[in-house]
Amino acid sequence: MIEYYPEGWLIDTVENRAALQSTAALIEACRTGQILEGRALVCDSAHNLLVDLGCVKGVIPREEGAVGIREGTVRDIAIISRVNRPVCFVVTGFQKDGEGHTTALLSRRIAQEKCREQFVSRLAPGDIINAQVTHLENFGAFADIGCGIIALLPIDAISVSRIDHPRERFSVGMNIRTVIKSIENGRITLSHKELLGTWEENVAQFAAGETVAGIVRSVEPYGIFVELSPNLAGLAESREDVIPGQQASVYIKSIIPARMKVKLVIIDTFDYHYRPTPPQYFYEGNHIDRFVYSPDGSEKEVITDFSTSNS
Repeated sequence: MIEYYPEGWLIDTVENRAALQSTAALIEACRTGQILEGRALVCDSAHNLLVDLGCVKGVIPREEGAVGIREGTVRDIAIISRVNRPVCFVVTGFQKDGEGHTTALLSRRIAQEKCREQFVSRLAPGDIINAQVTHLENFGAFADIGCGIIALLPIDAISVSRIDHPRERFSVGMNIRTVIKSIENGRITLSHKELLGTWEENVAQFAAGETVAGIVRSVEPYGIFVELSPNLAGLAESREDVIPGQQASVYIKSIIPARMKVKLVIIDTFDYHYRPTPPQYFYEGNHIDRFVYSPDGSEKEVITDFSTSNS
């Protein structure tokens, strides 16, 4: 399977830089249909994108700005929002103005169509692909899975430990790995938590008797849930003046695999604003059929079965 990358992955590659440094290389890219990337500098009043090619002026005409623009099914914000960001394209031709200056004609739409035909159409539930976070909403994160094609990563699929908003895990522009969760009517839904490790893999980083850092995720009548890692939370005894979102130092009282429990005691809490860091992945393969989060012998089974997902 050919792999396509989100916009921004190719811009600093040797091959991409070389293609943008000479007109001859651009002509060859035009002949072969090679997908290149450059930074969009300006969106003019007609919504044409002017692209930095280094050697010559490049322009993506409005109707070539994205799949669906010329049909009216996609709004022009898909073009405007690319200013000062990388854009993928193929070179479709060249033209000269009256003063002999060359302009390369580019198409982002064709690059996206090639990506859909050669990559997206061949994806199946359980496939693991690269993605880049494009924007965040209360209900989830949107991610570019190739040449500006966007898929949704729902908030409950980001990690096992529950969060209030995707910004607690991701920032716009962050490169991540994702799992194809489902494909329905051409719409792709992603998952992420299956790559962050099982309960056993996460709990192996901790030991009873240690005092470690955590994040308060929820305060319940029966206790306080504290996140130790994105795929692991423990339950602490109730304590006053603790609110979700606070950082905490917690004493690990006991670890009980049969019940998937980590019992904690909160030592201290404090307010601290932090930026999300790139995720740590435990699974590095290209496909996963079945993810078993719970340990052997656990009273409760937590399983994701991608083989039963819609496609």
